[in-house]
Amino acid sequence: MSVAPTGIATTASEDQHQQHHQNGIARLALGAIGVVFGDIGTSPIYAFRETFANPHHPLPLDTAHILGVVSLIFWSMMIVVSVKYVAIIMRADNKGEGGSLALLALVSGQTKTRRWSRGIILLGVFATALFYGDSMITPAVTVLSAVEGLAVAAPAFGSFVLPIAITILIILFKIQRSGTERVGLLFGPIMLLYFGTIAVLGVISFVETPGILRALSPHYAVQFFFIDPVRGFLALGSVVLAVTGAEALYADMGHFGRRPIGLSWLCFVLPALMLNYMGQGALLFREGAAALESPFYMLAPEGLQLPLVILATAAAVIASQAVITGAFSVTQQAIQLGFMPRLRIEHTSAATAGQIYIPLINWMLMVMVILLVLFFRSSSNLTSAYGIAVTGAMLIDTCLLGVALTRLWKWPTFAAVPLLGLFFLVDGAYFLANLTKVPAGGWFPLLVGFIIFTFLTTWSTGRKLMIQRLREGTMPIHIFIESASNAASRVSGTAIFMTSSPDGVPHALLHNLKHNKVLHERIILLTVKIMSQPYWPDAERAKLDDLGHGFHRLILRFGFMEEADVPAALKRVEMDGGAFKMMDTSFFLSRQTLLAAERPGMSLWREKLFSWMLRNAESAMEFFRLPTNRVVELGSQVEI
Repeated sequence: MSVAPTGIATTASEDQHQQHHQNGIARLALGAIGVVFGDIGTSPIYAFRETFANPHHPLPLDTAHILGVVSLIFWSMMIVVSVKYVAIIMRADNKGEGGSLALLALVSGQTKTRRWSRGIILLGVFATALFYGDSMITPAVTVLSAVEGLAVAAPAFGSFVLPIAITILIILFKIQRSGTERVGLLFGPIMLLYFGTIAVLGVISFVETPGILRALSPHYAVQFFFIDPVRGFLALGSVVLAVTGAEALYADMGHFGRRPIGLSWLCFVLPALMLNYMGQGALLFREGAAALESPFYMLAPEGLQLPLVILATAAAVIASQAVITGAFSVTQQAIQLGFMPRLRIEHTSAATAGQIYIPLINWMLMVMVILLVLFFRSSSNLTSAYGIAVTGAMLIDTCLLGVALTRLWKWPTFAAVPLLGLFFLVDGAYFLANLTKVPAGGWFPLLVGFIIFTFLTTWSTGRKLMIQRLREGTMPIHIFIESASNAASRVSGTAIFMTSSPDGVPHALLHNLKHNKVLHERIILLTVKIMSQPYWPDAERAKLDDLGHGFHRLILRFGFMEEADVPAALKRVEMDGGAFKMMDTSFFLSRQTLLAAERPGMSLWREKLFSWMLRNAESAMEFFRLPTNRVVELGSQVEI
């Protein structure tokens, strides 16, 4: 292999490689526009309107307030999205993956004390719980706000808004089983057309009123609070709707990469959004209250409003698709990291491992989204419930970022403290402003968040207690091997006993010997470990130890974004006695029945909740993809 000397021009092959790399980034950037920016991209449909027309804090339609709101939106996008997420947080990738759980796995080991470590973990889990509330509200508010354009474009169809929105949502959830690969091919071009359209409409509007360009100065955002501090603070609860979806940039980083997402945002999405917001502001300058019903749709000429409704509805469906897919990915991560029971996960693409479908999550989301639409009945009512989940998650991300800056990256104090102070000031102000909307609907994501947080922490704590109880009184493995090898008869074949602990004797092995009084020629004590990084190298997947007398200890490691396919991993394990043959191998599993008891660890109601979750979890046989005709389950009772 030859190396070009320094200062010599690159060869044609090097130029070609660089060109391929640039083309790859361009394709990923296009894909990111289609998937990642759907949520934040549909915010102009309702965010600007809600800031002025909110019945709880309506704003005067004068120059100071219009310029102030547009300036707040612009600088929120710059600080929260461009600086915090794109420039900084997206550098905190866990082997290329992003999201609250990936960030939690990255920083949880960096705290100095056990108390602080537990607090960081609970914060990350609560951010995950809030995400589920967000994933219920986003499809409801985006689709409903888009379809409400019918009342502007064709007032005669105003009474059909709710039925049409619910029909679209039902279809959206029903197609999840088929996967998003084919539909995804349309996402990029549709969103390109959408962003291009809203940018052009914005330009046409502010060319008529160029004075709106003054709003890019932070002076008007600051002045807004001086002239009207109370309503300025309350308006933050609606202004933040313009940056909802910023967390999706980080969560979807593993699919597209940091550079393509940053490129798409800075070069295309951010300019398109700001051109539209300035266009809406310019429209309010000219039309006043007459345009307040829907400044987004009124930017279009009357004959083009109906096509804009159709295009915006398509964009809303894409935004909803992205957050539903995100709920599937977050659920998979939570299962692998031990915060959720095993659920049935279906892979919808043979080529892309990340494209998954979880039936239980899909149908639960569909029911909750439809109930939200029927209960709140308008996007204006739904926006009261929208912001608090997003701002809560953003505030927690800033807390986790603080650990990353100080413990992980070792930033000096003089650089980390001012930056974190700015982020906490902005996120804290948005979160506090949204707390004022709790009585009007903000209670919903908080209620959902606390319920899911209870489920996640109950499962995590109960699982640890169950493993601890199973370890109590466990016989050391070397003593068992010596005694069992001399007392039991051996039969041909391989027996694999799955155990959650790499120490001691599995209960299934003890029960099998007690009842059947035989041992197989080759016995494997198998433990599957889910690691705190997304993917684990195949070369380090298996660790095998020979315990003597035909006994072996095998540990298989998987990343938390990987499918734990045990038979596929066993095919690559080399050991004495030959490779694994599924027709000669039996898998022995323990199925525990929990008995709630007054023992230290968890309150009785949480023990009963954990027991219910355990009964309804997917079996280890299905989760680990074990052959159904080679599995033997042996039951036992455990008190926790």
